Amino acid sequence: MIITPIASDQSKSVSLEEFVLNPPAHMEWVDGQLVEKDGMTLKTGRVQSKLGFYWRAYQNDQNLGGEVYTEPPCRTRKQVRRPDLAYLTPELLAQFGEPNVLPQSFPLIAEIISPTDYAEDVFSKANEYLESGGQEVWLVLPDSQWIIVMTQHGRSLFTHGETANTHRVLPGFSVTVDELLG
Repeated sequence: MIITPIASDQSKSVSLEEFVLNPPAHMEWVDGQLVEKDGMTLKTGRVQSKLGFYWRAYQNDQNLGGEVYTEPPCRTRKQVRRPDLAYLTPELLAQFGEPNVLPQSFPLIAEIISPTDYAEDVFSKANEYLESGGQEVWLVLPDSQWIIVMTQHGRSLFTHGETANTHRVLPGFSVTVDELLG
């Protein structure tokens, strides 16, 4: 999902503390600026909805606890981000509850990549999540029919005809690339 700085005449300066107290919808706090998340297409929205449904159904079927969220705000070491999807483990849910902004990255995150997203920005954001408490990041590229699963220890690429699976969080979850992106 592409992010766009808000024009100065449309926004006021917001401190990190103000943002955390009342995070504006569809906004991230990046390098001290409010940045709007945009670029969602019908296709990326459909994929986001399907993957969220699959994670939630698996979490419930396996009685794993925790919660699946859509575009929840979380702190990284540098910014406040809003991943497209995120799973919070029962342990972290018990530790933090549901604050306005999670004070670290979610353990499992998915970013649904739009055609207008820049590769450097996508991978930089994924690394930011992994450096801030995230254990696994799914980069889902609907147009390319790819799912890239990243952890601190490696990356896996799944494409047409293959099955993507979680590596560290939601153990045992899998989905075929064709089912998710078809």
